[in-house]
Amino acid sequence: MDRFGNVLFENTEIENERLELMDKEAHYFLGPNLTMKNCTLVLKVSAPRLFFDGARFINCTFEVKQELKNHQQWLAASLKGCRFKGRLSGCDFGHWPEYMSLPGFQHGSIEDCDFTEARLDGCRIMGSDPTTLRFPKWPCFTILDPIGRARELNSVQWPGGFRPIIVEGQYRDPPCTMAVTLYAPSLARRRETTEESFRAVVEQFDRIVY
Repeated sequence: MDRFGNVLFENTEIENERLELMDKEAHYFLGPNLTMKNCTLVLKVSAPRLFFDGARFINCTFEVKQELKNHQQWLAASLKGCRFKGRLSGCDFGHWPEYMSLPGFQHGSIEDCDFTEARLDGCRIMGSDPTTLRFPKWPCFTILDPIGRARELNSVQWPGGFRPIIVEGQYRDPPCTMAVTLYAPSLARRRETTEESFRAVVEQFDRIVY
């Protein structure tokens, strides 16, 4: 840790190591020029304290020990064959062209990753092929190709006035949104309805993973 409370991992390749990123007073910077292979990263820090600057993770496991909320830094990481455990909400993975001007974000990608042991809520796959990924089962559900299927998805009545995808206006979902995963219990609570009512709608569609 440097005198500013920063922990830096850069300009190196790390294999078969277990790293615990759990100091609540530290800021962790992974990259630039960092490659990690077959490592386990234990994360117990808030999103504003965790930065990926073009880091490459190959066959790594991420154990999220406290809910990681609204973490956009995954878009600055290259993720291949990785596994995720724990709770993530409002996180985006993959490649988002509009972020290209920011350091590290031109390297963003995700493939062959496994989220089956994670709880994802409002997490999106951007600009990458979601068919190479494994998503968590119900009570999570994952909508594939939400932009291309927006008319179909919005043609039915979802519980509590929920709209699974928005393609117009200030709050529209970006065109590069390839998949979105939601957590039915949280969604039902926010919409003052039930998990069962969401499941009844989800079961009407073919390209929703649950």
